[in-house]
Amino acid sequence: MKADLVVRGGTVVTPETSFKGGVAIKDGKIVAVGADDTLPAATETIDANGLHVLPGIIDAHVHFRDPGVTHKEDFGTGSTAAACGGVTMVIDMPNVIPPTASAKEVREKQAIAEQKSLVDFGILGVVHQTNVGDILPMAGAGAIGYKIFFGETIGNLPSPDDAMCQYVFPEITRSGLVMSVHAESRALQSYWTEKLKSEGKNDPIYWEQSRPSICEAETINDLIFFSETYGTKLHIVHTSSKEGVELVARAKARGQRVTAETGPHYLLQVAENMAKLGPLLKMNPPVRSKDHADALWAGLLNGSIDMIATDHSPHTFEEKGTDRSGKLLKPTIYDCVSGFVGVETAVPLMLTEVNKGRLTLNYYVKVASENPAKVWQVYPRKGALKVGSDGDLTIVDMNKSSVIDCTKLHAKNNPTPFDGWEVKGMPVYTVVRGHIQMKDGEPVGNPIGRMVSASL
Repeated sequence: MKADLVVRGGTVVTPETSFKGGVAIKDGKIVAVGADDTLPAATETIDANGLHVLPGIIDAHVHFRDPGVTHKEDFGTGSTAAACGGVTMVIDMPNVIPPTASAKEVREKQAIAEQKSLVDFGILGVVHQTNVGDILPMAGAGAIGYKIFFGETIGNLPSPDDAMCQYVFPEITRSGLVMSVHAESRALQSYWTEKLKSEGKNDPIYWEQSRPSICEAETINDLIFFSETYGTKLHIVHTSSKEGVELVARAKARGQRVTAETGPHYLLQVAENMAKLGPLLKMNPPVRSKDHADALWAGLLNGSIDMIATDHSPHTFEEKGTDRSGKLLKPTIYDCVSGFVGVETAVPLMLTEVNKGRLTLNYYVKVASENPAKVWQVYPRKGALKVGSDGDLTIVDMNKSSVIDCTKLHAKNNPTPFDGWEVKGMPVYTVVRGHIQMKDGEPVGNPIGRMVSASL
């Protein structure tokens, strides 16, 4: 047998072990994993000497803004940023125009993305107050799962009220898919925002206080109750608080199927940095104080938090209300939009933490590849270096240093609170189903991305 692509001479890394060798891929699938002398000949070879070969990194939370908000991002630019960041698959959020709220819109987004995307992708369908009848049809159209925005965010999509949740949760359970939730209380965040505004507290440093951790904790608590009552697979996106970690851990200890993610910004930034970074660090929910970051790190390492995901959410600098320096250019922090890019910076940021000894490379593979695939029910097609798995690889140089420069990132708009950060550990190849899509930080592939649906 002659393979299409063989990677030789590297260190293969899985959650369980690391060993010298490589991977062979044919017709988009892994056909061999092992020592170099066990691998077949190939049409194309990557010399991975001195490099580490990881299963393809999955970013399970991105906003590629297609369709309808493409002045911020589109699937072409977003997937290019993903590939350049070492990411082989993304899961795209549904708060676009029109929202991804029906089987028709799932199919329309799939068609758009497959014309543009350099990486594979899953599509989430939004669930709101009036589309319970669309839940099962969206699953039939190939949606990988669902998203409910319980907190006010970009697009301001209405969440189902408690009465409607009695219908929404059982229907999602019937689908077998995962329900992901933006967990913030609109009532609490509205109260605190208006209170701060009335007191003239309009500077960036007050952003965290406008959406305190009780906003997240109250909503997570309610969602755990509903999902436990109706047997729904629950996933908490962008967990930001120590209370959130505790609530998820308790539910898991009872045997409930609840999972959670957090992002590099919640682990590596603190609310006090808003004084310098201003709108650049504004995100929903907010970056919080160090005790929350410490709890998130502990939760990530003990398994309470299942994965790293970025919430990549591009905006123009004008919409952010700032320039590259972070200076507030709008009247108040509340006038500035929330969100920033992350899909291209997350891998080097987290590899830097591996180099610092905060987590092992094997464990990083678990929380950035294997666990996302398992949570979203696409394992071992994705997230694994196994014979029969998709030929997705993230090949990294753990000794390569760089500096994050927002002007050199590949998204359409690149405000980031990590501009100027020194990193050590860089993706140098991104391989999607055997296709080399990035080499040495630059895109080299074509739009071969395909929609991935859950395997039930």
